[in-house]
Amino acid sequence: MSISADLIANPGALDGLRVVEMGQLLAGPFCGQLLGDMGADVIKIEPPGKGDPMRDWGQGAEKVQWEVIGRNKRSVTCNLRMPKGQDIARKLIASADILVENFKPGTLEKWGMAPAELHKENPGLIIARMSGYGQTGPYSTRAGFGGIGEAMGGWRYIVGDPDRPPARMGVSIGDTLCATYGTMGVLAALHHREKTGEGQVIDTALYEAVLQVMEGLVPEYDYNGFIRERSGSILPGIAPSNVYSCKDGPFMIGANNDAIFARLAEAMGKPEMADDPEYATHLARGRNQTVLDNMINEWTATLTINEVDALMIKHSIPAGRVYTARDMLEDPHFKEREAIIEVETEGHGKLKMQNAFPRFSKSPSGYRRPAATTPGQHNAEVFGELLGWDDETLAKNADQGTV
Repeated sequence: MSISADLIANPGALDGLRVVEMGQLLAGPFCGQLLGDMGADVIKIEPPGKGDPMRDWGQGAEKVQWEVIGRNKRSVTCNLRMPKGQDIARKLIASADILVENFKPGTLEKWGMAPAELHKENPGLIIARMSGYGQTGPYSTRAGFGGIGEAMGGWRYIVGDPDRPPARMGVSIGDTLCATYGTMGVLAALHHREKTGEGQVIDTALYEAVLQVMEGLVPEYDYNGFIRERSGSILPGIAPSNVYSCKDGPFMIGANNDAIFARLAEAMGKPEMADDPEYATHLARGRNQTVLDNMINEWTATLTINEVDALMIKHSIPAGRVYTARDMLEDPHFKEREAIIEVETEGHGKLKMQNAFPRFSKSPSGYRRPAATTPGQHNAEVFGELLGWDDETLAKNADQGTV
């Protein structure tokens, strides 16, 4: 779909802000994507040549994941291992509101771009730093990927079936959580800067971003000595809330509330269960979780997904299909809300992808610029606009391997 008139008239909540995105793979680039979706001018610095390894990530013969994480960005190349490349980066950062980076701690400092140095030139600069373990502490200089942060933050240990080793989610949740908290930090820092004029550093660690969503995992151990274990598709003691088998596939039902369970019992044709002391209360259902789940599964197995879905809607029970990408593209709710959009990319033609979220009533986020097909696609545009380079200067730097 073409860029809507809505987006053209309302260029986004962060319109007018410039972001320099340094780093690669997922945490830094996803933070840049979120800021770009909200209207910021994101200048992504890639190494000359192959660029960000994310260009080669994804499933299928043609790698299209880059079309999502690279959207709403202008790509420039800069060899940050060369002093002249570092100087170019510093000049770009001097004109920016926000710097996003996810290098190993100490890398910026090694390149002469320590936050204190950058703030001398640009006092209002907000620097979002994402790393495995944070900028301080005994582990700070260790290499860290999202999966390691998921393990250290407690996620991996509790995911999967109890009789098997820890499992992983099918997406890089540690990286995207870190990026999301980094984005949240940027937005808070912008408010602080508006009041004081001061920039600051946001230190976001992968393991801490994961730890933040671990609910009661730590206090449950501290107070009760309880260590959460892997529990498969359920949360122990929260029942019924599970994926059940219908004649033609899986279906999710969440009726772990006394009033909602009473409605589920009625939908199942067993209203007496709502008053049965074995199931009438939250604690009772938790004690009898396995028996209850088996009973519900025996019932759903006699019906199709459509039949169970209709009953859940009729009785106002939270429930839903277990979607694949194919299901999403066919669903009328996704279509009505444009949760998935079709865009014209430069690398792969028309392509469907997730829209920008959350939704704003006055300054909508959205897809404004396709991902750059090649690293440095916007070198002439950006270096000319911000550094005053002409074609000769650009060619000279390219020949020297600087860009």
